[in-house]
Amino acid sequence: MKTTLKTIAAALIMVTSLSSFASERPNPLKDVESSMILNTYLEAVTLGSIELNKFLFTDDFQYRNVNNNDRAGKKEYIKYLNANKGNKYDCKSSYQILSQDGKVCVAKATMTFDNFTRVDYITLNQSKDGWKVSKVETTYPEKI
Repeated sequence: MKTTLKTIAAALIMVTSLSSFASERPNPLKDVESSMILNTYLEAVTLGSIELNKFLFTDDFQYRNVNNNDRAGKKEYIKYLNANKGNKYDCKSSYQILSQDGKVCVAKATMTFDNFTRVDYITLNQSKDGWKVSKVETTYPEKI
């Protein structure tokens, strides 16, 4: 009888511990302002910070490099960012919100390197999961 009780207790402990591992981590970006999402995006791009990438982008995310017409979806872009984990670019970065009306925000992020400038035009959408990046268009304007 003791062996049966021990076996049942061990099975219950195993089931509850396995189910706790299976639970998904809540979205830490769910209840933050659009400016925090923009900071998180810039950290992913310029500092190689990848911890929040799976929460940062919409499922239908689109990336486009205007200069060479490269395109990527969410999976490809996150793969690219993950490959650059920990790479810190030597640039000055800033952003400005160009427009924010209701559940849509458009921002301009500028990354200034010694020899060139990268400008990302970022579209954010707000849903029940909070603000997320839905589109990024990158350009490299010529210096004047």
